[in-house]
Amino acid sequence: MTKLANVAVRNLRIELGANTVIKDLDLDVRAGEFVVLLGPSGCGKSTLLHSIAGLIDVTDGSIEIGGEDMTWADPKDRGVALVFQSYALYPTMNVERNMSFALRINGTPKPEIERRVKRAADMLQLGPLLARKPAQLSGGQRQRVAIGRALVREADVFLFDEPLSNLDAKLRTELRRELKQLHQQLGATMIYVTHDQVEAMTLATRMAVMKGGVIQQFGTPAEVYARPDNLFVATFLGTPPMNLLRGTLAADEGKLWFRGLDLAIDVTHYAFKGAPDLTRPCVLGVRPEDVHARGRGGAQDDRLSGSVTLVEPMGNHRVLWLDYHGVQIASIDQDKAPLASGAPVSIEIDAQHVSLFDEASGERL
Repeated sequence: MTKLANVAVRNLRIELGANTVIKDLDLDVRAGEFVVLLGPSGCGKSTLLHSIAGLIDVTDGSIEIGGEDMTWADPKDRGVALVFQSYALYPTMNVERNMSFALRINGTPKPEIERRVKRAADMLQLGPLLARKPAQLSGGQRQRVAIGRALVREADVFLFDEPLSNLDAKLRTELRRELKQLHQQLGATMIYVTHDQVEAMTLATRMAVMKGGVIQQFGTPAEVYARPDNLFVATFLGTPPMNLLRGTLAADEGKLWFRGLDLAIDVTHYAFKGAPDLTRPCVLGVRPEDVHARGRGGAQDDRLSGSVTLVEPMGNHRVLWLDYHGVQIASIDQDKAPLASGAPVSIEIDAQHVSLFDEASGERL
């Protein structure tokens, strides 16, 4: 049976040629967690995953799995199972033999092989397909077979390297749901690599956002989305990304204000990490769902006025792109009232859900 194992990465450094791909990285994955490594191409997320699997030698640091030092252990001795982006199925073998191949090579008794294959096939709804060859399967079915091949090993840690990226949007959605249900059934430790923020937000119990071989932020999806640690995380997560407005902080009449582009927002309630510095430029970030645009009628105070530059209907909501003093601001809106391009609007920002960053460092204030 699958055992629960934690993964502890300490001061990990990986150099490939003249390039430092992973830079003194620490990562703690609790037993039974579903941790997602999220970041753009080239950020080092797959390299980190492959080092945990033992496919890449580390330059410095250590990797522990289940409390044991596995830094230099052979991949077969680490108790991990890896699902690649490519299905990598044997075309001449049927589904059952593809799933059981590693077990047969290792001399696992036939009754045990049958038990494990049946269990994995039932979980992944592959029972009716066990006699088929890969050429007779859809892309989604092939990826399920690849996942099943990993499951039959009953590993301590399951590693997924962008397993859904080759599938179309509908199949990705279906398999994403199946993977989450699979984790709930197994309760196993899983580490999953993706560049897709929707996969990360929906699958992860915790997610590590990476850039340049460094983890920028590690936390629950809700924490990372609501309180990004820096400007990179703020703009990498979210569709559309967080709106950014540059300005300064000012104290006035016992309150603290953000001021910029004729905009004044009361940020007295804001939980600063330290004493706010009123001398340094800062950046206010606000998610599109916290920007509200309303059609204007008649003569009104135009201090927070803007105009619609583009309307993107999304079915159950729409994205409004607004021009505010020459800055493009995105607003997610569920109002059904028609708004045409060029229409004047009043803009409201929910001050309770803003983020503030130092302009020079990009770090959260």
